[in-house]
Amino acid sequence: MDPQTRPPHTGPSGLPLRSGRRPDSPQTIRHWLATAHDAPVQAYTEWADQSVALLPLGRRFNAIRIPGILIHAATHTHTDAPELLAQAVRNALDGPVIHDHLSTGATYYALIPHSRGLPWLGTHDTPLLGPGTYLGIPALEHTTPPGTYWLIPPRHRGDLCAPDAVLQLINTARRTLRTTTHNNTPATPAPEHP
Repeated sequence: MDPQTRPPHTGPSGLPLRSGRRPDSPQTIRHWLATAHDAPVQAYTEWADQSVALLPLGRRFNAIRIPGILIHAATHTHTDAPELLAQAVRNALDGPVIHDHLSTGATYYALIPHSRGLPWLGTHDTPLLGPGTYLGIPALEHTTPPGTYWLIPPRHRGDLCAPDAVLQLINTARRTLRTTTHNNTPATPAPEHP
């Protein structure tokens, strides 16, 4: 088969892998995630008991918290249907993203590489979460509601979002929201003159 027409390699969830990298087995990906913890067996236990394991950030990866309104604005989607939203987010980020539903609404976590001194240009509503923070990481097969789930699961060891792509998504969302707000603002009536 011609390399130009060969279908892309896909990961355990059927998602295409960038750069043609072969997918890792689910066991390999679970091990990679679990070893972010000092006691990997605890992660396996939490996944088995609760479908979510609390893993420390700042070792294997960090995360950027993104409010749902920004994800929807950047991708021009108005649905929480995981498969439709996943396709739109995958096109923008090409890396693993977790969905959680907090008291403030839908929240997403883009996993990015851990890097000391990473200059993050996000704002208070899109913080970089790193050392000293634990994040609920769903079991690899947990890809639909309810609860915390993978909107886009990792496809191989080291499969992470590029920080620049995350920042671009956030900036795109803010521009979209400004434009939408500006276009939907009713015109101020002209003052009446006697």
